[in-house]
Amino acid sequence: MTPYTRILLKLSGEALAGAGSFGLDPERVQALCSEIAAVARTGVQTGLVVGGGNFFRGVAAAARNMDRVTGDHMGMLATVINALAVQDALEHQGIPTRVMTAIEMHEVAEPYIRRRAIRHLEKGRVVVFAAGTSNPYFSTDTAATLRGLEIHAEIIAKATSVDGVYDKDPKRYPDAIRYEQVSYLEVLSKALGVMDASAVAMCRDNKMPIVVFNLNVTGNIMRMAMGETIGTMIR
Repeated sequence: MTPYTRILLKLSGEALAGAGSFGLDPERVQALCSEIAAVARTGVQTGLVVGGGNFFRGVAAAARNMDRVTGDHMGMLATVINALAVQDALEHQGIPTRVMTAIEMHEVAEPYIRRRAIRHLEKGRVVVFAAGTSNPYFSTDTAATLRGLEIHAEIIAKATSVDGVYDKDPKRYPDAIRYEQVSYLEVLSKALGVMDASAVAMCRDNKMPIVVFNLNVTGNIMRMAMGETIGTMIR
């Protein structure tokens, strides 16, 4: 069991909403960030990508008739709100944190510059990558994969509400079987749906492993960062 040197952790926006389906739950944000802070204190260099679903899905009905590009840009801005909340919570835990945005907004956060991001990580700062890739039609899963590859992370860690990858939806089918390990090809060919196909294909092409694990079990972020076998490994 060897700790990773550098990880890219992907959180959904809904993870920050706690029991509610919309907005931010301050207690949930603090609890998650205390786990991330504990990992950062061990010396594991940590990059984060947070989704925007806790805000954007709340206005999705209103966006249904919108231009897709406009809607995607709204989603990107939602991820910036979440990134700032995470930064604030981590800094309350004494962890130096930088938000870097793919859409420039100098008064709010640093623009994303790959070399600067790597330098922040080397100095022990947590880096939160916001605003996706800045391009419409790309999900935050794809943004997480792209940033993970760019910063030379050793693994993409996707934190979800289930404890790994199943052959079918475990919330609907009690007989669903969980994989301990599964290939990129199987995830794509069986449309297992745990992550965007484009993100999985990028990881396959660049031999980047993905671990999918349950965020709702306290201590799982640390277990993952320390290299324990949890969830499902896609490689």
